Amino acid sequence: MQVRKLGSFILASALAVSTSAGFALAQDSVGHDLKAAGTDTKDATKDTGHAIAKGSEKTASGTKKVYHKTVKGTKTAADKTADGTKTVGKDIGHGTKTAAKDTAHGTEKVGDKIAGKPTPQ
Repeated sequence: MQVRKLGSFILASALAVSTSAGFALAQDSVGHDLKAAGTDTKDATKDTGHAIAKGSEKTASGTKKVYHKTVKGTKTAADKTADGTKTVGKDIGHGTKTAAKDTAHGTEKVGDKIAGKPTPQ
């Protein structure tokens, strides 16, 4: 019977040691996982901050480009409008002179017909 008690004692001891060793490893693993999770969160936060900073810089740069393009486009439109106004003014002036000459010429013809002068050919 002594052998049986001794065998039971050895089996119980082995079971207790293996269970406690597994528990100790599990606790170390949990602690390590928490530490790794904290580090991963810290790194992810830094990466996000850098990405936001780069995105903000690119947005600011894009806004400056759009602003300058708008200013340039506005100046170009103003210049083209001024040039077009000058051209239209010249055309209107020319048209007015032509109309005045044609009116004067027509008035002479009517005056000649009334006076009985022959029409030149």
